[in-house]
Amino acid sequence: MPPRKPSKRPKRTGPKSLPDPSDHPDSETRFVQPFEAVKTYLCPGCRQEIPPGMGHLVAVPPDAPDLRRHWHRGCWTNRNSRR
Repeated sequence: MPPRKPSKRPKRTGPKSLPDPSDHPDSETRFVQPFEAVKTYLCPGCRQEIPPGMGHLVAVPPDAPDLRRHWHRGCWTNRNSRR
């Protein structure tokens, strides 16, 4: 079998390339109640969607609130064991 040619497509960048607020020691976390969750988010722990109506956690670094991330509760709890 001949060797593969390199892809001409640009490399994908995704949630893994974004800073992780859980790495910040002073990150504030809060639970979003199911009735408050009105949008779909992507969990950085498992890369699965968090659908509207599902309770989840939000991690917000104090110096960069625009880098907040929405996590499934289980993914947040087990985030250190996945690395």
